[in-house]
Amino acid sequence: MAHAHFANHYNDGMLALRYAAVLAIAVWVGGLIVLGGIAAPAIFEVAGTRHIEEGRLLAGAIFGEILRRFHLVSYACGGIVAASLAARAVLGPRPRRFAVRLVVALLMLGASAYSGLVVSRRIASLQQTMQVAPSSLPESDPRRIEFGRLHGTSTGLQLVPIVGGLLLLFWELRD
Repeated sequence: MAHAHFANHYNDGMLALRYAAVLAIAVWVGGLIVLGGIAAPAIFEVAGTRHIEEGRLLAGAIFGEILRRFHLVSYACGGIVAASLAARAVLGPRPRRFAVRLVVALLMLGASAYSGLVVSRRIASLQQTMQVAPSSLPESDPRRIEFGRLHGTSTGLQLVPIVGGLLLLFWELRD
């Protein structure tokens, strides 16, 4: 009887760890999709159609702050996913493809950290020196070119947690 009681609590603990990981992945991936697919386009569209003075500059500042805050959420989600995988491996049995899953989770977290701590800071610094929307500068302006490169890097980096998170969700649902 005591063995059945322990097994039930063990399964509850594993279920809680898996639930935390799945929830964190859903928030992380879902948040990135909503930010990139809905929030950013809506903010820039409204600023453009309402003819707000320096609307693109304001839209960039608003979205930059939203993204900065979401980076904090993504760090927490990455920590939860990695901690859940590690705890499940220690408590056993190890999740299938444990090493691959952990590497994917760490790559996701690394991409988010690089985006938030390096690329976003460079973008903010560049924007401070410009004081105008990058799109208002001539196409040959080095600041506009650098902004475009950094924006592309940031967008590309966000694909890492999206694709990685979808893979992790798939593996979690298969277990």
